[in-house]
Amino acid sequence: MNKKILKMIMSVLIITFTMLGLGKSVLAKEVAYLSASSANTWLASSVKEMEAVASANGINITEFDAQFDPAKQTAQLQDAIASGKYDGIVVCAIYGVGLIPDIEAAIAAGIEIVVLNQVVGPDLTTSDPQVDGIAASVLAAPYRSGTRHGNLTVKACEGNDDCKVVFIYGIKGIPLDDAIRQGFDDVIANHSNIKVVAEGEGKYLGPDGGIAATQDILSSGNAFDVMVGADQSMQGAAIVLADEGMTGKVKLIGLGGSGPAIKGIKDGSWFAGVFGAPGTEGRLAMEAMVDALNNGVDQGGIDPLSSIPDEGLMTADNISKFTAEWDG
Repeated sequence: MNKKILKMIMSVLIITFTMLGLGKSVLAKEVAYLSASSANTWLASSVKEMEAVASANGINITEFDAQFDPAKQTAQLQDAIASGKYDGIVVCAIYGVGLIPDIEAAIAAGIEIVVLNQVVGPDLTTSDPQVDGIAASVLAAPYRSGTRHGNLTVKACEGNDDCKVVFIYGIKGIPLDDAIRQGFDDVIANHSNIKVVAEGEGKYLGPDGGIAATQDILSSGNAFDVMVGADQSMQGAAIVLADEGMTGKVKLIGLGGSGPAIKGIKDGSWFAGVFGAPGTEGRLAMEAMVDALNNGVDQGGIDPLSSIPDEGLMTADNISKFTAEWDG
């Protein structure tokens, strides 16, 4: 039985039981949430909003923590499908291409799939679903985030004929970070005054990784003018630079739009940042899941940043337009 027929049957049952006054019990659903990392502060904001929407719609969420381990996430997805328990699955992929066969199996079994935050597919430039039958894909394409990062770096390097930049990966080698870096490189390649002189890896779990990466780079003796990376890493960098008496001497550019980023841009300790909306992502993802489960509606690609001011490029000139959705 294909997905369209299953949706039609469910819609008829929902209407019938609702008319009989039994709609609430029929609409109670089970949804698995496959998290890339439950310790990730960005995703914690998404989960909070997902839970609020789920609770209001009689949906129970069970969270699976992959701890940034692709193999573990694949096993969790297979277990969720095999259990037969779940009507829907929200997936925040670590390695999206690798999950495609099992996502196709879930869809064939009549399970609704909503993609959250990370691309499932080979094209990292788009928010659109890349697997037939996915109900919604809610994310800002990572390549686009990288080009935004690059555009802010160009601004930071204006008037500097030899602008030395440090690029801090979140997790070097994963598709997300590769796409961000590619977008960044494609922008700065057009500006001969900008050179990446050092790299680091900060992870996505808080400031500690950024502290270690910044200390390593400073100890190497490399001089630099600009440092770019995820907000969690830039929080750590800001701590180290303050300890070294270098606040304001290095232009920090974050990626995420967290509370510390917005505060830092306001007080001048950060130069700029790319806004992010994890709460909005979580809300939109669960609203799409509710629509798919209850009404059989697929919403396709949803970019949560499509309507934000100035394409999410936050500087001292426009920071008053932005309100943080997470604490970093």
